[in-house]
Amino acid sequence: MKAGIRGGLLASALAILAALPAQAETLADALAAAYRNSNLLDQNRAVLRAADEDVATAVSALRPVVSWIAALDYVDNPSGDSLDATLSLAARWTVFDFGRRELKIEAKKQAVLATRDALVQVEQQVLLSAVAAYMDVRNAVENLAITDNSVKVISEELKAAQDRFAVGEVTRTDVALAEARLASARASMAAAKGTLAAAREAYRAATGAYPGPLAVPPRAPELPRTLDEARSIAQRIHPTIRQSQELAKAADIGVEIAAAERRPSLDMSAAVTRLEGGENSASIGLDLSQVIYSGGALPSAHRQAIANRDAARAALLQTGVIVAQNVGNSWASIDVAKAQITATQLQVEAATIAYEGVREEARLGARTTLDVLDTEQDLLDAKAARINAETQLQVATYSLLASMGLLTAEHLKLGVPVYDPEAYYEAVKTAPHTSVQGKSLDRVLNAIGKK
Repeated sequence: MKAGIRGGLLASALAILAALPAQAETLADALAAAYRNSNLLDQNRAVLRAADEDVATAVSALRPVVSWIAALDYVDNPSGDSLDATLSLAARWTVFDFGRRELKIEAKKQAVLATRDALVQVEQQVLLSAVAAYMDVRNAVENLAITDNSVKVISEELKAAQDRFAVGEVTRTDVALAEARLASARASMAAAKGTLAAAREAYRAATGAYPGPLAVPPRAPELPRTLDEARSIAQRIHPTIRQSQELAKAADIGVEIAAAERRPSLDMSAAVTRLEGGENSASIGLDLSQVIYSGGALPSAHRQAIANRDAARAALLQTGVIVAQNVGNSWASIDVAKAQITATQLQVEAATIAYEGVREEARLGARTTLDVLDTEQDLLDAKAARINAETQLQVATYSLLASMGLLTAEHLKLGVPVYDPEAYYEAVKTAPHTSVQGKSLDRVLNAIGKK
């Protein structure tokens, strides 16, 4: 009977191995696929490029605005009708605004840095989802194999019960118990197949394709030795903390901008007009202006900027608290998963011994069929608990990396081209209009696959 149990497990293992290709899909493959195919990453990269253009827009405010105007005027009066045509070329340029525009450019630059950090956080979410999807598929496959083997073993138990009933060694109740447990095992196998199907769909959503056979997860990445060390790393480099820092700096600049709105502004205007008769006229002027009274709008905007600055500073402090909490939660999850793996391994060993012993005692008539079925279910539960604990350990490990800000394609060395957030910014930060800069921008767009 021991040989029968081990034979069933061996057959299931051989069936799985036979289905494996020469090289099964690894966790690194799944992470690389998620990084390449994520629509969420594409969306937030586009959001970053839009933020880059905000800097270009702020830079353009430092330059003159040139426009042309063509006018045709018809006048009907007692002295006679007239039709006048003019063509004008006009330019207006804010020569000096006492630092307002420079402050706005700096605020937009801070917003770009904050958006870059937000993109890194999205990248971490995408990769962590891929880790969870990968481990869920492996978990579902292993649980399905265990359930399938359970169906086979209980089928053998049912056949043995029927044979013993035929010779009068057991009652019809024993046969009915085996039949009921077999039906339950088949229902569990159907549920396991459903779980696997759902896990495959989640994997496809995370990586862009359905999984093939998956390899055993690699050795866990290197982690800090202590919780305090992990928290220290997170406080220095976590993207949400960096994002909050940049937003706080932008809010500080916002207060300066609101105060600067009360300063004067020096504008220059120039125009050249050609009249219908061929005559030309030209004008140039300088205007110095300052708002004296705005009905309270400027002071209100200043107070609002101060309130936004205070909110941004408080948000930065709270972000640090949340990041530290997440690191602690992930660290605790790792400790729990390790303890569960140790306990469930002992549980599997003990349940295996108990199952084999009860089967042998049942063959000798000292145990009932129900005893055998109960111990078989205990063994099944122990194996499932061990698989779940191993899955939780893997996910908790990568969750810790994410809570520290290290779950990125660059840190994991996935071997995929890493998106360069500075390439587009460098191409547009000066608000390009000439053909040379236009060609440079074309090359950037081609490089990131957006043209």
